[in-house]
Order: sequence, then structure tokens, then C-alpha cells
Amino acid sequence: MIVLTTLAYGTVHYWALGVFSITAAGIVCLWCVDGMVLRSLQISVNPLQWPLLGLIVLGMVQLLPLRSAADNAGLALPLSHSLSLDPYSTRLVLVQLIALSIFFMATLTFTDTPRRLRSLARTITIFGFLLAMFGLTQSFTTDGTRVYWFRQLSQSTAFGPFINRHHFAGYMELAIAIPLGLLFSGAIEPYKRPLYAFAAMLMGVSLIMTNSRGGIISLAVEILFLVVIAGPGLRRGEASRGQRLRAVLLRGGLAVGLVVVLFVGVLAVGGANVFSRFLGTVNAADPTTGRSHFWSVTMDVIKAHPIIGSGLGSFSVIYTRYDSRNGMYRLEQAHNDYLQILSDAGIIGGLLGLTFLVILFRKGFARRNTSDKFRSGVATGALAGCFAVLVHSAFDFTLHTTSNALLFLILAAMATLGQRVDEGGGHRKRRRRASAQVSQPDHLQA
Repeated sequence: MIVLTTLAYGTVHYWALGVFSITAAGIVCLWCVDGMVLRSLQISVNPLQWPLLGLIVLGMVQLLPLRSAADNAGLALPLSHSLSLDPYSTRLVLVQLIALSIFFMATLTFTDTPRRLRSLARTITIFGFLLAMFGLTQSFTTDGTRVYWFRQLSQSTAFGPFINRHHFAGYMELAIAIPLGLLFSGAIEPYKRPLYAFAAMLMGVSLIMTNSRGGIISLAVEILFLVVIAGPGLRRGEASRGQRLRAVLLRGGLAVGLVVVLFVGVLAVGGANVFSRFLGTVNAADPTTGRSHFWSVTMDVIKAHPIIGSGLGSFSVIYTRYDSRNGMYRLEQAHNDYLQILSDAGIIGGLLGLTFLVILFRKGFARRNTSDKFRSGVATGALAGCFAVLVHSAFDFTLHTTSNALLFLILAAMATLGQRVDEGGGHRKRRRRASAQVSQPDHLQA
């Protein structure tokens, strides 16, 4: 599904969301069959699942018919009187959230051996490399208005299989994180490093070629994040202060080398006009290209619906009501995921999102402290990828694309998996009889 959701235009159309949801239901069926065969239903107790489940419950509450007719915010709304101002969109978002949660939970539960973790990391790296090649090839052979060379676009600039080039940049921020995390942590064999470095270089070049300012800023932040936290040299009690300083300087040199290689690669692939186009996109009158106005309108929505929000997915409906301009401009997203979750889900949704992030980085940093270098490198890279997308989310809405949200959650799972995926960590082998199984932290058999 990492591959298929991406190739299906990022899974933003109804037909693709339908296939994605049916596949999630299939995962549940296979999960139940697995439980019957093993006579034990395996469930992860990773606390990252709870904020997601809380958001699903909040969406269900928003569908309750508890709104009076006087609370329509001046909009012609259906007669259901649900708390959500757009119950149809809220149901659609709930289906998407439930499907994403199923894949997230399955990743936490069934990535239970070092071999499976390595397979997942390799899949993301190899597919990211191939996707970068495809995106670059398409950008050279089209004018940016066609996807797969046959679908003509009229209102956006495509890159790769994505209708919006910013979403491709967001996906590359996530995909490049795994090879970069392994390289900066020194977690792979020397003879493999050139392959991982070349894959990361191509992904970085393709990201820069999108001309997404948010994507380029996020990539820079991602590299800086890795310089600061990657490698064993920062772990307490493992090295002297001088050794830790040398480790940071070594990673800093690696980062500088990576930036130089990316700069040269972009010049070689796209020419000097790539950077002139990037700089030329800045509007001196409004550097945010309209986002400041979008955000001010979103703040008005938040003030009007502060507790549980206006409803998941309802932003496009309610935006015109609070737009201080002519009111004829329809905006689908707020171009800031933090403001939009407060708009759609209120303070409760904001607290759920904050809880998810706190748990993610606390558990992720804790999981890095292991003797398994590969496990530590994966956790480091996964945290860097999540951090980069969270920075990008302040300017765009890449996580509203299903493929990006799925990969984000998979990286979050990889960053917080328990010790059973450590090499030589005594991970539990799956057996036929539940009575012979031993419970592990973050993993239960019911």
C-alpha cells in the first residue's frame, strides 16, 4: 500500500480512497484469520494509537444531531443538525482515518522481527529512489501540467504521480529520511553506503526540482535535525565530551557534503534557472502567497467553534462564510495543518494532535538508545522524516494526502517499535500455540 497509494495520484480521489478502505478491511480480516490460526489475537499497546482513536471518536461525536438550526453559521446546511457543519465530509474523513489507523496498528503489531523492519526500511528506500527517477523523468518530458503524460491539469502543477508538486516534496521528505538516518548513524555496511547515498541524493534533487519552498526549507531542517541527534556519539555515558564533539563535527561535514552534492546535482539536472525560478516565486507584497489571509480567516473559524471545531473536513464549506473578501473564493485546505486541526476539531482535536507528537518524540528518542545500530538508525531517520513534514505542515497540507499520511504513520511506528525488532534482542518468535507465547512490552496477545 505504500506503493499503490502513491501511484494512485496520492489516493486523493474517491475511487482510490474506496480501494484503500477496502484493503484496510481486508487487513482486518487477515488479522482475524491470523488470530484464529495462532489461537491468539495479537494487539500492540503502543500509546501512539490512542490519540488517533480519540480523533475518530471526536469525529463520531461531531456527527451527532445536537446542533440547533440557529447554529448554522449563516450557511445553507442539511437538516441533519449534526455538530459538524459538513457531515458528508466528516464521514469521508472518518473512513480515511479508520483505514489509516488500521494500517498503523498493523505496522506496530506485525513488524515484530528485525527482518521485517529491514524489509520495510528497504521498501521505503527503493521505492523513494524509483519515485524520484519517475518524477524527474516526467518533469523533463512535460510542462508540469500532465500526470503520467496523459492526464491534463488546469489548476495545479504536477510532479510525479502527485497532482500537487508540494505533496511530492512532502513525500520525498519522508522517503529520504530512512537512508539519511542510516547514513548519519553509521548503521549500514561500508560497501552499501554509496548505494544509500546515491538514492538519497536523487530523492533530494527531485525534491528541490519541485520548486516547493516549504519542501526545500523542510529538507534543510531535516538535515540539521540529523546533524544534531544522529549517531551514538550523543548517547549519555557512551563517549567523552571530546568524542561526542568530534561525532557532531563529522556529521556536520557529512551534511555539508550532502548539501554540496545536492547543489551540484540540481545544477547538472535542471540548470541554473532552477534556482532563479525558486527565488522568483517570492512575492515581495505577500511572501506567503495568500496564506496570511487564509490563516486569518481560519482563526475566525477557530474563534467561532473553539471546543470541538466545525467538523472534520468541513473547512471548504465554512471558509466562504468567514472570508473577509468577496466570499466567492472556495478554499479546500487552510495551508497550515495546525490551524486546520483547531478549525476542524477544536481544542480537543488540538490536544489529541499535541499528545500524539509528544508521545512520538519521547518514545522515539528512547528507542534510539539501543546497541542495535540499524534499529537506532531507522528510529533516527524516521524521527527526522516526521519532524521535516511537521515543519512543512506549517505552510502546506501534505498530510491531507492519503499516501503521505500513511507513510508518516509508518515512520512513526518504525520510530517507536519495541525491543523485539532489535538484532539479537531476544525477539519473540510466532508459534502455533498461544500458551507457548511470551508477552513483550508494547505487544499483547488476547
